[in-house]
Amino acid sequence: MRIVRTDANLEMPLTDAALREAGHELILLPDGVEEDALCEAVAGAELILMCYQPITARVIAAAPGLRGIVKYGVGIDAIDIPAAMERGIPVVNIPEYGENTVAEGAFALMIALAKRLTELDRAMQQEGWAWPEARWLGRDIAGSTVGIVGLGKIGSAMARMAGAGFGARVLGYSPHTPPERFEAAGVTRCDDLQAMLGQCDFVSVHAVLNAETKGLIGEAELRAMKPSACLINVARGAIVDEQALIRALDEGWIAGAGLDVYSAEPLALEGHKLSPLFGRDNVILSPHLTFYTHEAMARLEAETLARCQEVIEGRDVLILSHDPRLRAQRRGVRFG
Repeated sequence: MRIVRTDANLEMPLTDAALREAGHELILLPDGVEEDALCEAVAGAELILMCYQPITARVIAAAPGLRGIVKYGVGIDAIDIPAAMERGIPVVNIPEYGENTVAEGAFALMIALAKRLTELDRAMQQEGWAWPEARWLGRDIAGSTVGIVGLGKIGSAMARMAGAGFGARVLGYSPHTPPERFEAAGVTRCDDLQAMLGQCDFVSVHAVLNAETKGLIGEAELRAMKPSACLINVARGAIVDEQALIRALDEGWIAGAGLDVYSAEPLALEGHKLSPLFGRDNVILSPHLTFYTHEAMARLEAETLARCQEVIEGRDVLILSHDPRLRAQRRGVRFG
């Protein structure tokens, strides 16, 4: 079978080796390949593995023998799922490999902002010491109010860490989440996003990106936050109006931000619309790597290979995600 894996900058050595050892032709493409080149590469492909690369209707049409699309990761917003469904091509993601891992990454960003760790490290590296002056005063998470936007598996894990783990009061905005999940995670449900944001010392974004959530955290929402509050986003960059976020930081609507995701990746020190975020003491930038641990990558590769094997053997592909876009599929899939 001819298999194309995009986003080869994300190394998947076990997956690549296993597919090649099984006799398949594996074509690796770098991050950000142009659509024309991708169409040419997939012309004879029966399986596409992707992480960030857009798989458009044109790309799908360019692969007449395509039998499956495997997203080795969670977010599926870069795949034209209706185009795939029209052809009966199953689309699957790997939703359960890193929920605690990514939540830990979000929590690390929150702690670093609360305790001003990057600023203190910079001072230590430059000066050798920092005395207990008012400019270094941090914040306690215990007793604070943490708001969770999107109470899926990652959001729920983040809520448990903040609440049961650190003794924070946890609020949640997740309009399509059943009440029992709020109760299980120890989260107080809020139906008004702006009202919730106004109560929070820290806000952590964990929603999926879709038409409803794109730009969900905009100027009005950022203005609703406390001037002392910090925003953490490890979900998808486009959920936040990033230009409004820059203004919020410039004008002091909020105190800081910890970001692992951006609407246009990768970032660049110059020439990127988010370049103004570099060099700020109150902003922590992570290169979309909160998922990247030894343990999570082992789980990701194992699950990716399992889904690939289902496509290769012509079996129905197991859909574990509860995303309605994937659950709408009716051909070549089974649901777990």
